[in-house]
Order: sequence, then structure tokens, then C-alpha cells
Amino acid sequence: MVSSLASAIATCRGRATERLRLDIFEKANALGIGAQGLGGLTTVLDVKILDYPTHAASLPVAIVPNCAATRHLHLELDGSGPVFPEPPALSEWPVLDWQPAGRSRRVNLDELDSAAVQEWKPGETLLLSGRLLTGRDAAHKRIVDSLERDGRLPAGLDFRNRFIYYVGPVDPVRGEAVGPAGPTTATRMDKFTDTLLEKTGLIGMIGKAERGPAGIEAIRRHRAVYLIATGGAAYLVSRAIRSARVVAYPELGMEAVYEFEVVDMPVTVAVDATGESVHQSGPQLWKNRIAGIPVANK
Repeated sequence: MVSSLASAIATCRGRATERLRLDIFEKANALGIGAQGLGGLTTVLDVKILDYPTHAASLPVAIVPNCAATRHLHLELDGSGPVFPEPPALSEWPVLDWQPAGRSRRVNLDELDSAAVQEWKPGETLLLSGRLLTGRDAAHKRIVDSLERDGRLPAGLDFRNRFIYYVGPVDPVRGEAVGPAGPTTATRMDKFTDTLLEKTGLIGMIGKAERGPAGIEAIRRHRAVYLIATGGAAYLVSRAIRSARVVAYPELGMEAVYEFEVVDMPVTVAVDATGESVHQSGPQLWKNRIAGIPVANK
């Protein structure tokens, strides 16, 4: 009798957990956030729930997000010696022959000024060629401190009509110009953005993910733009980089300011000169679309 009751309780709890799992999955995807936060049908690939007995008054909840590009490797160690897993065969991967879309705008970074970026629109894809500067948190702190101290930047560092790429490149190997060079999250630079746009002549930034309210307002006020490179594709981004040299703060290592020369570096306009953000308009557009999709009876 006890065994049957326990089995029935476990079955009911399992069904309730599965209903909750599916409910969270459907509601998360109904937000329309999508990959890279740009809008879409798929915001989460899956939801898993583990539950454990606990005191009724505790109600603890832990949420563990995982990247959609889950990377993991399973090894079995039996004590007989080192294990060297075989890499997957290239035949197991899809063949990708990427060519720039005809609708992408090719941009020469060396010929830009503030007026040239005013016509770029959120969601527009660009292929950047020419020279751009880099800088992450540590470099931004040094730059802003210098500007507030005496208004001067290190010799050779000039942001007038330039773009800054939020990246800390990995060291190159063999014939590479740089190692993997994917964008870092741009919101961390929001607190520096207004100062750089106001005092250096910078006209644009490249990073990953959305900008916060302060960053967007600074972009709007100074009629600048913010572009996004694809997150999670650091090696592919680095293929567009032809040369790299340190311009300032070499003691910061990978967080030094570099100058990259790039060819057809693919980016998307995320915030235009009016302050319109694709990370706001894109998910809202898809949320409205999703709301109009009929749901099958469960």
C-alpha cells in the first residue's frame, strides 16, 4: 500500500514538473527575444527542471542559464593511463560556403565621418574594411582617467572619426594576425560612453548584446552608432582581421588598445544615430508575431 502510494505521488509530481517545464519553455519563447537578443521564435532551446524535497517554508529556487552553443566533452578514466579523445571528423559538420549578402553595405572605415553614419538603420548589415581601434574595460578606465585629468590621450591614440571594437584578442599562433577576437558585452562600457563620444571625436562602437539606457542616450545625444558583431564566433570574426598592432597601454596585455586592419568584417547596426535600438524593436516585433500564431490544443 505504501509503495503504491509513493509511486502515485511520484507520478503526479512528475506530471506537474513536466507541465511546469513546458509552460516555462513556451512562455520564454513567446517573449520574442531570440538569438543574440535580436528577436525570433527561439529564445530558449530547452528547459530542464530538477526538484528535491525541502522545508515547506524555504521555497528555494536556483536558475542556471546555459549558452545555446553548449560545448562539453565526456571522458571516461579507468586508471589505465591518459585519454586522448578523437576529434569529430570534418565529414560530420555541415558544409558552409558563406558569401556576403548582396544587400549588405560595404563600408570603408578610413573614409568615414559623423555625417556618413547618420543614414545607417537598425538591423542593417555592414561589411567593414579599414582600420579600427579596440578597447575593453581596463583601457576605457585609463582613457577616461586621462581625459578627466588633463584632457590628453597617449601619443598616437586618436579616436576622431574612428570606431572602437570592444574586444581583447587572444594571442596569435603561426601566421595569424590575432587569435580569436570575439566581441565582449557592451553594457559594461556604458558608463564610459558619454565621455568618449563627447571628448574624443569617436563616432561608433562595436560590441556584443544590447546597450543600457545610459549608453543609448549617449549615442542618441552625440549622433553616434553602435554595431554588433556575432557573439560566440570569435574565431570566425578573427578571420576578417588582416593585421594588428598595439597603439596604447601595452602593459594591459590583451586589454591594450590595438589597431586592427579588417576586410569585410560582418556587423549589424544595433543602435542608430537617433537612439533606436534593434534589441528593443526586434523582440517587440517578434513578440507581436508570435502572439498571432495559433496554438494547437493541448
